[in-house]
Parts: sequence; C-alpha cells; structure tokens
Amino acid sequence: MKPTLLTTSRQVMWRETRDYLMIALGMIFYGIGWTVFLLPNDITTGGVPGIASIVYWATGFPVQYTYFIINGFLLLLALKILGFRFSIKTIFAVFVLTFFLSVIQKLTAGLHLLHDQPFMACVLGASFCGSGIGIAFSSNGSTGGTDIIAAIINKYRDITLGRVMMVCDMIIIASSYFVLKDWEKVVYGFVTLYVCSFVLDQIVNSARQSVQFFIISKKYKEIGKEINALHRGVTVIDATGLYTGQEQKIMFVLAKKRQSTTIFRIINDIDPNAFVSQSAVIGVYGEGFDHIKVKK
Repeated sequence: MKPTLLTTSRQVMWRETRDYLMIALGMIFYGIGWTVFLLPNDITTGGVPGIASIVYWATGFPVQYTYFIINGFLLLLALKILGFRFSIKTIFAVFVLTFFLSVIQKLTAGLHLLHDQPFMACVLGASFCGSGIGIAFSSNGSTGGTDIIAAIINKYRDITLGRVMMVCDMIIIASSYFVLKDWEKVVYGFVTLYVCSFVLDQIVNSARQSVQFFIISKKYKEIGKEINALHRGVTVIDATGLYTGQEQKIMFVLAKKRQSTTIFRIINDIDPNAFVSQSAVIGVYGEGFDHIKVKK
C-alpha cells in the first residue's frame, strides 16, 4: 500500500504544480494581450481589466492596482460559493497577473505595436487574452473579475463560460465611450470581446458539451465514490465477458466535457489498468444537464 500511496501523492503534487505553472503561463498571455496590444491602442476589454482601463484613461491610476482592489472583493464571494480550491488558484492568478502587468509595462515602455492598425491590435490582443483565460480555467483557476461571475453561473446553469462573460462585459465596454468619446473604439472593444469569448470557448472545449463513459475496473467502488464527489451519478451494470466467461462490473457515467479530464485523473490514480471508453453525446436531458425543450 505504501508505494501506491506514495505514487498517488506524487501524482497529485505534480498535477497541482502543473496547474499553477499553467495558470502563470495563462496570466502572462493575458498580460501581453492587455498591456501590449489593447491598452496602448485605447481598446477596451471586458470585466475588471476593462474597468481598470477606463479608470486609467480617466485618471492615470495604474491598471494593476485597480484590478487588484476590485478582485479582492470578488474573491470573497468566490470563497463562499466556488470553494477554497477554486479560489486559492484564482488568488494566485490575481497576484501573478498583478505582478506581470507591472513587469510587462516596464519592458514595453514606449512601445506602440500596430498603433495605426487598431483592428489587428484588437484581434491579437483578444486572442492572447482569451487564450490566457482559457488556460487558467482549464487548470481550475481564473483571472478573477467576470471570470468568477461566469464560473458561479456556470456551476448552476448550463451556459458556456464565454457567453456569460460576453453578457457581463457589454455594459463595461459600452461605458468606455464616456471616457474615450469615440464610438469606433467602443466597436473595437466589442470585437475584442467576441474574439476573446470565442477563443475561451475553444480552449475549454465548450462547457455545454457532454461526454459518456463506460469504465471496467475491479476497483469500481473506489472510482465510483470519487466520481460521485463531482456531483455526477454512476450506474453499475452487471456484465459477462463472452470470451473469458468472467463476470464484470461496468460503470456508466454521463458528465460535462469539462469534467472529463478530472474523471480520467480519478481513474488513473485509482486503477491505471482500467478499461475506459469515452464518447461525445449530442444531448443529455435531466437533472444536472439540459431541460427537455419541446413545443406543446
């Protein structure tokens, strides 16, 4: 048992370390997109960074400080609803992004890329920002701000992360007009929002999609218990192998696609030799998934 426990402990430690490294990478991507392409070209992004940008253009107050202060309040909400595990990584992401915003601004001081090509600036900036948020979400983290609001809504409703963020951020982008006095910049802000949301959904494989698992393992009880902890049901089916004649237990699981990585991790930690079949499903209706929509 000891070698197994030691191996599992190392796997968990490596997984957590990898998550934090990926979150840091995502924050670097986001910082580049925001401060290199968007901010110098007066293009508004969404969420707390958008608010920080508006405050910066209006008063000159550094964006990293506004970003950090607002997120402090939102993180208290995340701690209560999303739990400590999500929130601690989000806190890490907020600190990392705050640090790298200062570093990137110092390294790129006086640099104005694509100053006369605002459309390319907003596309490239949004691509970097969307990739950064997607990488953070895939590692159970967040950049804070409307990402936290999106994660909270997504926990209870089957709505994609990018779509929730798009709705939350439209007001912030539109309000930039009162500072910039330029509707063209507002339009570029909406383009940035769309591209960022699209890239985010591609990175996290669209939260609306569901997957189906068939799992064959002698340790089905242990695996099933861990999957139940994800608030996903497990149905155990009695089966017999035709060739060997041996009786088997097959677990049938339906889950959100974003949970597939976690389920594979659970299986690999408990029984690396388990036989697993995963497939995408067109629609899943019932508790925890979509509601049946038919015309009466």
